[in-house]
Parts: sequence; structure tokens; C-alpha cells
Amino acid sequence: MVSPFPLHADTARIFREADNLMVMGDLVEAAERLAVIAPPSEGGELAPFVRSRMQMARIFHALKDYEKAMAACREILDPYPQNVEAANFLRSLERERLPAYRVFIKDAWLFLPSLIQGAMMTLTLVVVTMLVSPLGGLLIALGRISRIPPLSGLCWFIIWFFRGTPLLLQLFFIYYGLPSLGITLKPLTAALLGLGINYSAYLAEIIRGGIESIDHGQMEAAKAIGMTYGQAMRRVIIPQTYKRLIPPVGNEFIALIKDTALVSTIAMVELMRAADQMFNAYFNVNVLILAACIYLLFTTVFTFCFETLERRVGVYEKR
Repeated sequence: MVSPFPLHADTARIFREADNLMVMGDLVEAAERLAVIAPPSEGGELAPFVRSRMQMARIFHALKDYEKAMAACREILDPYPQNVEAANFLRSLERERLPAYRVFIKDAWLFLPSLIQGAMMTLTLVVVTMLVSPLGGLLIALGRISRIPPLSGLCWFIIWFFRGTPLLLQLFFIYYGLPSLGITLKPLTAALLGLGINYSAYLAEIIRGGIESIDHGQMEAAKAIGMTYGQAMRRVIIPQTYKRLIPPVGNEFIALIKDTALVSTIAMVELMRAADQMFNAYFNVNVLILAACIYLLFTTVFTFCFETLERRVGVYEKR
């Protein structure tokens, strides 16, 4: 029985001719030459046929003739459905034929579950830090303006050190450096500790500025009616700083949403780490666009909340 598959020498000649035609820019003729190579008979050599049809598929793809490119892939997959190269190329061709909005919707359907899971971790870091750092910042600020030199000096050092070194370096030291001292923390604990201390230091200076912006006569008046220093601070001075503190504190928390991306360096799978992992796996820019949209959603919601809070706190003040 004579095989319909061309002889090896003829096959090599056909590929050479097709390559020369492609170099000359005659892609249609090159595809016609490759089409001469027939499917192998049972037990025949498969590689030349697969190579010819894949090359044809790429040629037709370059010519924007998606129907013929897909037909070339199906010529391989009909008898050999296990061929991964043809199957992947066929899927990519089907994807290219879709409108851009449908491609984005399909990508969103694929990527959003993992991104949302990472976003929940980001939100957890932000909320916990927002609850802890104002209290820490208030304590550090009160210690900074204290008339007790050791306490004031310690609080000054905390502010100086944590504002003067990068947050990334602090996270590295807490997660990778502390184990050498016998202290090993889980990634979430290390992330919360690093973010909490860093933002406490920044908020301490904001709170200290807000307290010192209140006229000193307020403290004297409070003491004149028998209040202690602590009562005066709690009932008179600090409540008056709320409206002044909300805008800068709000800005810090907006920055916090983006700074949570740094915890991906200590094995935390938050929004940025999830997006980076999927981008490296799929090389699809839509995953980065979706991650950016989630970050923008978070910052928009937090901005609206702080603006609403600022209006309510300042409702009795002239604007």
C-alpha cells in the first residue's frame, strides 16, 4: 500500500519552499505549498503534518483570516485531539474573534474570585490597622507632649525611627529579622504589627499637631473650673481636634490601602500578590486592570466615608 504522505525529501523541500515564500512576503502561496502535506496514514510520521498545519494557522492568523487559521488547527485536533499546541492556539484564535468587552468579561469571570479573596485580606489589614493605629498614635502623641523627659524622649524616638525608615524595611525586619532573635511571627501578625506601628508613628505627629493647634487658653479655662490635665484633654482639647484631624488622617488611611501591597513581600497573599501571581501565570494585562479597579473602589469608598464624617463633625462650625 502506497502512503499518501509525501516522501521525506519532498516534505523537506516543501518546507524550504514555504519558508522562502514567507521570507519574500508571499504568505498565501506559502500556505498553499504547506497544504500539500497530507495527513499521515496509520503508523505514519505525524510531526510534518502537525508542523505544516500549525505553520498554516500562524500564516492565516498573520493575514487576519481567522476562519482558515481555526480550520488548520481543527485539521490537527480532529484526528489528534490531545495535541496541546493546536488546542491552545485554537482557543487563542476564538478569543481574538470576540469583541473586546466580551474578552474583558470572560477575564473578569476567571480572575475575580482570586482577586476578591486577596482583596478581603487587604481589607482586613486596612480595617485592623485603622482600629489600632489611631489609639497608638494618640498614646504616642500624648507621650510626646508630656513633660516627663524619659517618656517624651521615648515617644520622639519611636516617631523618628518609624517615620524615618521605609515601611518595607520594617516589614522585612519584623518577619525575617526577628526570628534570629528567637521571635517568629506568622505573616499576618507581622504585617499587622508593621503597619500598626508605622501608621501609629505618622498619626502621632498629626494628632500632636492637632492638639497643639488648640489655643492654650482652653486648657487654662478647663483647669480654672477644677478639671485635671487628663479630664481637660479628654473633655475639652481632644474633642476640638476631631474636625482638624479627619482630612490628614483620611489621607493616611487612603495611603494605607495602597501600602498594604508591600506585605506581599513577606508571603502575604493580598490583592497585589494575587494579581501578580495571575499575571505571571496568564500574562494578561486585564488582571492588573481589575486589581486597579478594586483599589480604586476601596479608595473611593473610604474617601466618601471620611468626607461624610468631616461634614458631620463640622456641622456646628462655620465653613
